[in-house]
This record gives sequence, C-alpha cells and structure tokens, in this order.
Amino acid sequence: MLKTAYHGDVQIEQPSLTLEKGLPGFPHETQFVVLPLPNADMFHVLQSTNTQEVAFVMTEPFQFFPDYDFKLDETTVKQLQLESGSDAAVYVILTMHDDVTKITANLQAPIVINTKNNQAKQVILNNEAYQTKHALFQPVNN
Repeated sequence: MLKTAYHGDVQIEQPSLTLEKGLPGFPHETQFVVLPLPNADMFHVLQSTNTQEVAFVMTEPFQFFPDYDFKLDETTVKQLQLESGSDAAVYVILTMHDDVTKITANLQAPIVINTKNNQAKQVILNNEAYQTKHALFQPVNN
C-alpha cells in the first residue's frame, strides 16, 4: 500500500520509475510512480514511493505546446538506454493554482521516461525559448 499526496492510500500494480539521481532538490527520492490525477485526464501525478508529500502534478506538454521540441544529449540517451524516440514519454511539471489561468508548466526541465525500462530523468534544457513558468491556459477576454 502506497500513501500518496493526491490519492490517499493506493495499491500500486505498475512498476516504479527510477530516477537515478532524483530530482533537483530531492536527490534521495529516486523511486516514483505516475498516477492519473482524479477528475483531470490530461494531468498526472509523479508520486514518490518513499515520501507521501513528494508529489508533482505534470502533463504531456505537446497537447498544450504543440511546437515544443528538444533534442536529448547523448549522455541522457545512454543513461536512459533509449533505443528509439518512440520509447520516450515526455512530461513537464506544473505549478498549480486555484485560478487555472495561473497554472504554469516548466518547459525548461522536462521529465523523460524510457517506457521500456522505466528509467527516467529530469532534463535541464539549454534553450532560452523555454523557461520554468509558461502559462498553461490563456485568460479568456470577455
């Protein structure tokens, strides 16, 4: 049984992800699971299997930012043992807010997961076009 930040106690059947060096600020958190966010199909939770409070809401960036594009460096490709681009799942961590127009996505540091071996890494991109806070939704003008 896994204690989670957003789901309470849950039985986990899928294998956990391994982030060998953890996440920035959380170097000792190396085992995570990806869970759906209740009532929000496009969002997921990256939940530590060790610490209930360490959980990050994330989404696949391409549905919000269709032009989002980056190339992984060779070191990351080797670390994750990626044989093909189709083996990679890409997520970005969100900063949540009660006002949905203030939810932001960290496009500068995507989470890349090898879906074949469950190895994952948060990659820091050196691309000035991508920052840590990109608005996910644009305000509607009436």
